[in-house]
Amino acid sequence: MSVRSTTFRDRPDAADREERHARRLLVVDDDATQRALIAQAARFSGHTVTFAGTCSEAIAEIHSRRFDCVTVDLMLEDGDGTEVLKAIAIAKFAGSVIVISGMDASRRIAARSYARSLGIDLQSLPKPVDLAALRIYLAKAAMGLPVTHTWGGVAADGVVERHRP
Repeated sequence: MSVRSTTFRDRPDAADREERHARRLLVVDDDATQRALIAQAARFSGHTVTFAGTCSEAIAEIHSRRFDCVTVDLMLEDGDGTEVLKAIAIAKFAGSVIVISGMDASRRIAARSYARSLGIDLQSLPKPVDLAALRIYLAKAAMGLPVTHTWGGVAADGVVERHRP
């Protein structure tokens, strides 16, 4: 009976493992502080981060590079974040989309409805962003899991929306 010993070369090196598991995140926000906070949470969840501060920058990035997840602010210097959502739909983006916006809940809900009409299922978080919630969303996105929380088979997002004023 022979025993095969595993050498260092038989194992994937750290760079190979990181490349396999790293996810690419596009952060679309014109506020440097918010970009830094989102990037910090993203890196803890295993994402590499690219920034876009305007709608036009975001649209160019979406059409030129591949991302696994996109966070979008609704109010940007040169337009509305829904323009970015439209570009995401046109590009047939299949990753996770998270709206992070200081707009009121009704505006975030309207953006979510618009996104769904484009075939995008997105989540939304208010600003200031809850970093724990964002890390959960990003970690689930990195693992390819849906970001909608369920407890006992009940989707929490649907429950929350029914109880909003």
